[in-house]
Amino acid sequence: MSITGTLIVQMIVFMILVGFTMKYVWPPIAAALDERAKKIAEGLAAADKAKADLAAADKRVEAELAKSRNQVTTLLADAERRAQTIIEEAKARATEEGSKIVAAARVEAEQQTVKAREALREQVAALAVKGAEQILRKEVNAGVHADLLNRLKTEL
Repeated sequence: MSITGTLIVQMIVFMILVGFTMKYVWPPIAAALDERAKKIAEGLAAADKAKADLAAADKRVEAELAKSRNQVTTLLADAERRAQTIIEEAKARATEEGSKIVAAARVEAEQQTVKAREALREQVAALAVKGAEQILRKEVNAGVHADLLNRLKTEL
């Protein structure tokens, strides 16, 4: 065989191989490649959507955290104001109770002073009567001289 004939036969076989490949082998490979490209594109789209969802979720979480922080700050401020109010009320009640106790003590001290003065007047009157008895060397009747003794008590 000549080289030209061999070359022509090889070209015919090559064309048959190319035709067979294009008709039976190439379509499944192209379909598989297209399917793979489609899956990759879907995966990338899903990843982009997941990123967007994650970003949105992060924003919602940050918003909720900010809202919670504000609520906590408000609650703490309210608690501090309430504590101050309670402290002020307690101070006012303590001051009022202290004033009442001091007033009661003053009243009692005044009563004790009056009682002590009365007792002292009685003792001074008794001593004055005894002194007058001894000066006069006779007994002074308290019933008879009651007016004199009462004047003496008021002068003391």
